[in-house]
Amino acid sequence: MKRLMLRTASSLAIALCIFSKEKTNAQPAQTDAAIYQKIDAKIKQMTLEEKVGMIHGNSSFTSAGVQRLGIPELTMSDGPHGVRMEHGRGWDASTQHVFDSGTYLPTGICLASTWNPKLGYAFGAVLGSEANARGKDIILGPGINIIRSPLNGRNFEYQSEDPYLVAKMVVGYIKGVQDQGVAACVKHYLANNQETKRSSINVLMSDRALREIYLPGFKAAVQEGGVYTAMGAYNKFRGQWCTENDYLVNKILKGEFGFKGLLMSDWSAVHNTLEAIWSGTDLEMGTDLDKKAYDKFYLADTVITLVKNGVVDEKLIDEKVRRILYVMYKTHMFDKRPAGSFSTKEHFATAKKVAEEGIVLLKNNSNTLPLNKNTIKSIALIGANAATLQSLGGGSSQVRTRYEITPREGLTRMGAGKFNVSYSAGYKVEKDAKANKDLIKEAVDAAKNADVAIIVGGWVHGYDFSKWSDNAYDAEGADKPDMEMPFGQNELIDAVIKANPKTILVLMGGGAIDMTRWVNDVPAILQAWYPGSEGGNALAEILFGEVNPSGKLPVTFPKQLSESPAHAIGEYPGDGVTVHYLDDIFVGYRYFDTYKVAPQFPFGHGLSYTSFGYSNMNVVAGNQSATVTLTVTNKGKLAGAEVVQVYVKDDVSTLRRPEKELKGFEKVFLKAGESRMVTIVLGKDAFQYYNDIKGQWVVEPGSFTIMAGSSSRDIRASKEITLK
Repeated sequence: MKRLMLRTASSLAIALCIFSKEKTNAQPAQTDAAIYQKIDAKIKQMTLEEKVGMIHGNSSFTSAGVQRLGIPELTMSDGPHGVRMEHGRGWDASTQHVFDSGTYLPTGICLASTWNPKLGYAFGAVLGSEANARGKDIILGPGINIIRSPLNGRNFEYQSEDPYLVAKMVVGYIKGVQDQGVAACVKHYLANNQETKRSSINVLMSDRALREIYLPGFKAAVQEGGVYTAMGAYNKFRGQWCTENDYLVNKILKGEFGFKGLLMSDWSAVHNTLEAIWSGTDLEMGTDLDKKAYDKFYLADTVITLVKNGVVDEKLIDEKVRRILYVMYKTHMFDKRPAGSFSTKEHFATAKKVAEEGIVLLKNNSNTLPLNKNTIKSIALIGANAATLQSLGGGSSQVRTRYEITPREGLTRMGAGKFNVSYSAGYKVEKDAKANKDLIKEAVDAAKNADVAIIVGGWVHGYDFSKWSDNAYDAEGADKPDMEMPFGQNELIDAVIKANPKTILVLMGGGAIDMTRWVNDVPAILQAWYPGSEGGNALAEILFGEVNPSGKLPVTFPKQLSESPAHAIGEYPGDGVTVHYLDDIFVGYRYFDTYKVAPQFPFGHGLSYTSFGYSNMNVVAGNQSATVTLTVTNKGKLAGAEVVQVYVKDDVSTLRRPEKELKGFEKVFLKAGESRMVTIVLGKDAFQYYNDIKGQWVVEPGSFTIMAGSSSRDIRASKEITLK
């Protein structure tokens, strides 16, 4: 018990130490007025050709500078959970592994599962520091597209189905990156909520859905996070490509939100020169192995001709260059950038801390967990995912890491000299693989002879590239075909449970999977996501109680795919040309709770090895605001953390609203027996909704119910207030 408390405190101290250390690297800020004065002076000295050279790529991950004026190239790298391996212009494959093996941070959905904005900053600080050390000016993350469907191939990169949670987590991430002198790039703007037909699909949604669900994260990134760059999405929005969408880019992002940085295209996402010029694209990126072909980009030589012929005003080009130079000044490309560090002990400690707080205990019947290393003599570890390296999978977010601790390694280290860990694959990670009888028999025999069986299954994206394309399961460019367990894992789980009732299931992957066949038979289930370089160690420590799990689901896990809102209404993935977001504002738990559909595991759900009591809730209403106070008590014998979630229900409104909406949360770390008062202030944003009949945000007076709970379905206390 004492060891657990010390470990929790120690891990938190490490994260806070890194937070402080990385933050002190920040350079003194320059005023925007001074920056623009310098920018305008440089632009006056530039030729048209030099300006145009800066607004399109000149290699896979760079755009041109102006050497005679001391303007460097702009260099970027994929993220969003680690600096991607080196590739592209000038990369010598014979030198690989020399300097590009960095820290593999847990993926975005795992970070969001921590519900800890301070860890968001620590996460971003690691990413920014390593990008800096690698000579990158922009890291292409965070990805914050709303998780609308369980099938989206990039859900693992994104964060949540809830716009409020996304907004709170993204701000820390961005500030962590940018305090290291590197620009973050929030993506993909906007409505890239599926990979199916992503390069052609036209998204149609109401203004209300746009304002309430899909824009808040980007608004927070700009207005609270101060993000320097943004990336346009591949898809169309209301008939116009997102990257060159006047309404999204000029009117909302740069107009309403006041975005001062540059909007770049996703790679090869520009389709029309004039549309891109007029509608706000500042930098066109793409990949072409022919060096001369970059001059043929839409924002390249054609622009020079259009300006010289009087079709395009050169001031439009100046504005794009001004935004690029603004990012360069803000990231200290013309003076001294803070020193970065790469693949350090402290960075791996942050990766571990995120995994510890992000892994979610979904089920724990009869206190199956934690395991006791003093009484366990043998473990049958089963499942290919227990030994599969995941860091190089997923598409553009692949990371070459110095090391990656698999679940097998983590448990083997934990058991050294104490208990035996036998391993059997149980299934083959191969495209379209079915249940393998021989592997299942081997796993069953091991389970019969062990004190406990641990199956590590779920999705996978760290596969052999020579045998499988990069477009399968959790990966860019393709959505999952369904929510069914791949590789015949259902048959494996059924057989192992019969052989050993004390079977624990660990699920890897970027989201929900259909558990209906065996969920009632498995006593304990953990959702591990893709937990990064230190994931295996974090998982082992959670299984044996050295770390008390505190992760909470940032998405709803439906029982079956047909119960997920986009699929229930038949509007995923669209007809191949258009997808209508008829689920509107009823995304995720907003749908499940409003329409009384029971999920497998609700939004915000996550168990602990201790228990928490809520008491003394009080709500004081103000002028279109309220202050919530309540006492949280750790009623168990172990130190742990609870995420207090505050939901708001508008009891009577002109337009229909969801049953409840997350409007506040706080993660509270408590020793055994400790109590603490939590205060959460609800501002105007917590009560307003977007009335798309009036075309404006409104707060209607009347009755509101304020709810505090441990998940959207586990409400512990509520109070009704009246706003006048």
